[in-house]
Amino acid sequence: MGDCVLFIYLLRFILLTFPLYVLFVSQVSIRRLSKMQALTFTVKGNVGFGFQNRQILQSVCDFRSRNLAGKSFRMTERSSCFGVNMDSASMGIELGRARRTVQSVFGSSAKPRSHRVRASGEDIEDAAPLKVQGQSSGSVLPYVGVACLGAILFGYHLGVVNGALEYLAKDLGITENTVIQGWIVSTVLAGAFVGSFTGGALADQFGRTKTFILDAIPLAVGAFLCTTAQSVQAMIIGRLLTGIGIGISSAIVPLYISEISPTEIRGTLGTVNQLFICIGILAALVAGLPLSGNPLWWRTMFGISLIPSVLLALGMAFSPESPRWLYQQGRISEAETSIKRLYGKERVAEVMGDLEDASQGSSEPDAGWLDLFSSRYWKVVSIGAAMFLFQQLAGINAVVYYSTAVFRSAGITSDVAASALVGSANVFGTMVASSLMDKQGRKSLLLISFSGMAASMMLLSLSFTWKVLAPYSGTLAVLGTVLYVLSFSLGAGPVPALLLPEIFASRIRAKAVALSLGMHWIMNFFIGLYFLSVVTKFGISTVYLGFASVCLLAVMYIAGNVVETKGRSLEDIERELSPAV
Repeated sequence: MGDCVLFIYLLRFILLTFPLYVLFVSQVSIRRLSKMQALTFTVKGNVGFGFQNRQILQSVCDFRSRNLAGKSFRMTERSSCFGVNMDSASMGIELGRARRTVQSVFGSSAKPRSHRVRASGEDIEDAAPLKVQGQSSGSVLPYVGVACLGAILFGYHLGVVNGALEYLAKDLGITENTVIQGWIVSTVLAGAFVGSFTGGALADQFGRTKTFILDAIPLAVGAFLCTTAQSVQAMIIGRLLTGIGIGISSAIVPLYISEISPTEIRGTLGTVNQLFICIGILAALVAGLPLSGNPLWWRTMFGISLIPSVLLALGMAFSPESPRWLYQQGRISEAETSIKRLYGKERVAEVMGDLEDASQGSSEPDAGWLDLFSSRYWKVVSIGAAMFLFQQLAGINAVVYYSTAVFRSAGITSDVAASALVGSANVFGTMVASSLMDKQGRKSLLLISFSGMAASMMLLSLSFTWKVLAPYSGTLAVLGTVLYVLSFSLGAGPVPALLLPEIFASRIRAKAVALSLGMHWIMNFFIGLYFLSVVTKFGISTVYLGFASVCLLAVMYIAGNVVETKGRSLEDIERELSPAV
C-alpha cells in the first residue's frame, strides 16, 4: 500500500513538473521573440547589401561577406548584448535570424514595426514598416513529439520486464529456471543490437518516416506475442521482436530529430529523446503497480505498449520526411515541400542554400559500410563509437542494478522507492540538461557530466571501504548513487545520441549512428553478462573505482577529440569534419 501511495505522488510530480517544464521552455522562447520584435529593424532604400528594398537582414555572416555597393552603412549607436559590444546593425541582423527560428518552431509571427536608421553622411529617416515575406506556417514540435513515441517505447520495453518477470515466470512455469528467465530478459538486447544496424540501412534506403512506420511492425507484433504468450518460446520471440523494434528506434529517433530541428534549438530538442526514454522507464514502473493484487496483470503491462506503437505508425504517416535525406536522394522539390512544413516557406531558400553549400557540387553516392572506416570518416566514426563505449563502461547499469541494495543499506527497504528515486533523478537531470544544451554546449556538459560521475563513483567506493565513514555509509551510498544518476543525465546520457547525428556527414549519418549504437548494445549485453562475476571476484568497491577511472579517461578523451556543435548547422559541421572530395 505504501508503494502505491509513493507512486501516486511520483506520478503527480511528473504530471505537474513536465508540463511546467514545457511551458517554461515555451515562455522563454516567446520572451526572446518579444525582445527580437522590439529590436529588429528594416532599412529603407538600397544601402548596398545586394538586397532589394525592405528585405530582412539575415545574418552576421551575410553582413560581413557581401560586398558593399553604393553607400556605406554605419550605425552610430552601440549596444551591449550579453556583455559583448556590437553595433545596432549586427544586433538587428542576429536577432532577426533568431526570431525566424523561434517562429518556425512555434508557428508564430510578429507584426512589422517602423524604426529609424542612419546611412553614412545622411540624416536619420523613418524606415517603412517591413512587409513580412509570409507568416511562418512551419512547426517542428508536433513531429518531434511523434518521433519521441519511439523513445517512450524504448524505455518502456527496457523497464517493463523488471516488475513482470516474477509473475510471468510463475504463469509460464519457469520459476525455478533462472537461465530461461535470463533469456527472457536479455533477448531484447540481442534484438536491439540487430535492430540498430537494420535501422540505419532502412533509413538510408526508404527514408526516416517510412522506417518509423516499418519499425512499428516488430514493436506491435512483439508486444502482442508477449501479451498472449502461453509458452516460453512465444515469449522469447516476442521479446526478440520488441528488441529489434527498440533497436531501430534507438537509431532513427535521434537521427530524425537532429535532421528536422532548427540549429538554434537542436540541442534542446535532441535531449527530449533521452527525457522520453526516462519517462518510458518510469511508465513501466507505474504500470506494474497492480501486480501485487492481480498476478495476471503482467500481460496487460506488455499489451499497453501496443497503443504507442500504433500511434507511432499513424503519426509518421502524416509527418514530413527529413529534407536532408530527400536532398541527398536528389528529390529537390520534395525537400522544399518538407522545409515549408517544418520551418515555413520563408526559410526554404536559406535551408536549401545550406544543403547546396554542404554538397559543394559533389554527387557522391550513398556510403557503404566499409566507407565508415575510410580515412575521411574514421575519426568522427571512432568518436561516435567511443562516446557509447565510455557511456556503458562508466557504470550506469551497475549503479542502477545495485541501487536497491544501496538504498536498503540506508534503511529504505522498498524496491519501488529505490527505483522511484533513481528514476526521478534521471528525469530531473535530463530536463536540466535540455534547458542547458543550447546555452552551455554539448562538450561542456559532457565534461561536467563525466567529472561528476567520477566523483560520485569515488564516493560510492569509499563509502564501502573507509571504516571512518562506516556510521554514514548508508547515507553516503545513497547520496553517491543519486549524484551519479544526476551527473549521468546531465551529459553522458543525453549528449551522445544528440552529438552523433550532428558530427556525421549526411551520406554516412544513418549507418554511422547505427554502428555507434551497435557498440552501445554490445557493451550493454556483455556488462550484463559478466558484471556479477567481476563483482564476485574483485568486490564492488574495486569495481566502482574502475568505473571512476573510466570516467576520468572519458574526460581526457572528450577534451582532446570532441568538437563543440552548439549553434552550428549540420552542413557547417559536415564541411569542417568531413569535407566533400
